[in-house]
Amino acid sequence: MTVSQVQFLATMLRGRIAKAQRLERGASAVEWVVISAILIAIAAAIGLILMNKLKGKADSLDLNKEPGGGGGGVN
Repeated sequence: MTVSQVQFLATMLRGRIAKAQRLERGASAVEWVVISAILIAIAAAIGLILMNKLKGKADSLDLNKEPGGGGGGVN
């Protein structure tokens, strides 16, 4: 996970905490923080899985270093 992703998740969590502190009814602030933390952890896990799969696919590509073009023209 990159630094910018961690900063984004931290900012999102701070916003959730601030919103939860302003709520007067419904779920308590602690419940909101726990729910938010779980959702952020799930999102981070999904992002990490996708990043690893994409990196694996990109690493497995066989890139031909020779100039191509396919020919087909008349000489």
